[in-house]
Amino acid sequence: METIAKVRRLYHLDKETVSHISRKMNLSRATVRKYLDHVGDEPKYPQRKSRPRPQLGAFEAILQQWLETDAHLPRKQKRTARRLFEDLQKAGYQGAYDSIQRWVKAWKANVRPGLHQAFIPLSFRPGEAYQFDWSSETVILDGVAMAIKVAHFRLTYSRMSFVRAYPRETQEMVFAAHQEAFLAFEGVPERGIYDNPKTIVDVVYHRPL
Repeated sequence: METIAKVRRLYHLDKETVSHISRKMNLSRATVRKYLDHVGDEPKYPQRKSRPRPQLGAFEAILQQWLETDAHLPRKQKRTARRLFEDLQKAGYQGAYDSIQRWVKAWKANVRPGLHQAFIPLSFRPGEAYQFDWSSETVILDGVAMAIKVAHFRLTYSRMSFVRAYPRETQEMVFAAHQEAFLAFEGVPERGIYDNPKTIVDVVYHRPL
């Protein structure tokens, strides 16, 4: 889902070509076009029109009770479908694991419908922000193929872009790229938007609530 959204954002908002997106995200051009052409949240693949509901009998009530109890626990303490299956086996269940897995998935979809359809529109003021990311490219220098890193900047309001190639993706190169981009933009936006690159983020601190 995140990949599909990023492909569409690069194409429709950043105005990048299918070939560039293919190289940048390591996807085939056919896959990129499929994501762009499809109407909906994500491509749909052929599925059985109906799937028989597992006959859990009395165990269905037990499974539902366990899931309702687990829903109030921290994420790490919630039982997986596999763990629920093993606990049901101890209670006498003799059916297949796949039946439990499908039942749990259907129950969660009914309890928390529509979460996967969330969408946050992007709107920016002039000078508010810029986007930055690296891409891996291959160039021919003196007849020899060489892998390089390309720094990409784009202003979120005007869509003005700046691109500069470097031999490596190091912190020194990051600083140099930002300096050159801000000189080209003739100013520094209020904030930058990054995709958590290791050359920028050393550590993330979480403040206690």
